[in-house]
Amino acid sequence: MSDAALQYAEANRKRFVAELKEILSIPSISTLPEHRPDMQRAARWLTDRLNDMGIDAETIGEGRPLVYGEWLKAEGAPTILLYGHYDVQPIDPLDEWKTPPFEPDVRDGNIYARGAADDKGQVMTLIDAAESFLRTSGALPVNLRFLIEGEEECGGELVSAYVRDHGDRLRADVAEVADTGLFAPGIPTLETGLRGIAYVEVEARGASHDLHSGLYGGVAPNPFNALAHIISRLKDPNGKITIPGFYDDVHMPPQDVLDSWKQLPFDPNEMLENEIGASELVGEPGFTALEQMWARPTLDVHGIRGGFTGEGAKTVIPATATAKISMRLVPDQKVREVYDRFREYVLSLKQPGIELDVRFLHGDDPVVVPADSRFIEAAETALQETFGRPTVLGRSGGSMPIVGAFKRDLGLETVLMGWGLPDDNLHAPNEKFSLSNFYNGINATIRFWNVLGQRR
Repeated sequence: MSDAALQYAEANRKRFVAELKEILSIPSISTLPEHRPDMQRAARWLTDRLNDMGIDAETIGEGRPLVYGEWLKAEGAPTILLYGHYDVQPIDPLDEWKTPPFEPDVRDGNIYARGAADDKGQVMTLIDAAESFLRTSGALPVNLRFLIEGEEECGGELVSAYVRDHGDRLRADVAEVADTGLFAPGIPTLETGLRGIAYVEVEARGASHDLHSGLYGGVAPNPFNALAHIISRLKDPNGKITIPGFYDDVHMPPQDVLDSWKQLPFDPNEMLENEIGASELVGEPGFTALEQMWARPTLDVHGIRGGFTGEGAKTVIPATATAKISMRLVPDQKVREVYDRFREYVLSLKQPGIELDVRFLHGDDPVVVPADSRFIEAAETALQETFGRPTVLGRSGGSMPIVGAFKRDLGLETVLMGWGLPDDNLHAPNEKFSLSNFYNGINATIRFWNVLGQRR
């Protein structure tokens, strides 16, 4: 069954890329209300694509709908819940794009567009793999349920509620997520852990309205100064987070896992030069770069708003200022406990004349995936057959709340098998997706499902 599917996938590469360009051309930016019609258009496009190839699919909800599809005719075979998302990040700064972000361009073996790697290109590897079976054999070796959301980049509230409330409809043996990447080009990778996240907002309020600094400077409370005071005390000069109790539940991976990471072909200086572009790496002393990215918690400020930010000068003391802050979490930290500690500490730093409001925006706990399951073993087999080398078992510094929801609400472990690369410019201008990885992703998915179908 898989040989015919693999041959079909190779023969249809040109069309698969053309269809990828179609979905990439839809500006499905979930965070911007003016793109709600584009969100609905992208969901309809995916729903139609699934129905056309023989998957029973529907669009669920309004605004930023879910796409659900199922094929459940492989009696006795495992059922896989497939997850991805069709929404994308905003495109700013637009002037740094070499080609328009929603006019997909193929050059140097990559396809460039917003959403190319995160996550439309990866979603299409799942769809194209399913088509390759259905068009050749009229059947799949496993049962599939597709769940493709449109809110991953803005919180994922609809999909979380749907997973929580529709356990019967989403019943499966394992989940599969194509929204991760390879450790490096040509190195097949399965991620066996994800950091959690607590995303918060701190608002400082001073006077009832903006004030002239010449008239009131020195006596009027300044919310920006208050935020600077707070932010400067969230970490010490060495990068260690100073929130009391923050590290109490932090546990490093076993030593054999840490030792295996040291064997990976990783050069922090190369990452610094080719991916980060800064003068040097920072972080807690005593930990390697991989340990800091995969197994240590973080705290980062993402934006501060308020006051005057236009060209020229305006001597205003703002009435309010707001900072957006996230904390990446590791086993065995709990998002609510971390948020409570953060809030208590921030409020303790309140300055005279300032009122503080600490708001929890979204978050989820970290996830560790068992590396010894039959599903991971099948994925390793498929990846080795596709890439011709053993699979690396790594972790991700990123967060994916849906994986926690699958475990918590459906009792499912997740196979995190994706095709991105570290330099794909996710969330940045000139996002790209390697066409070689696109093709290999389809082929590896075909082989993965086939191995599971044979091991009933």
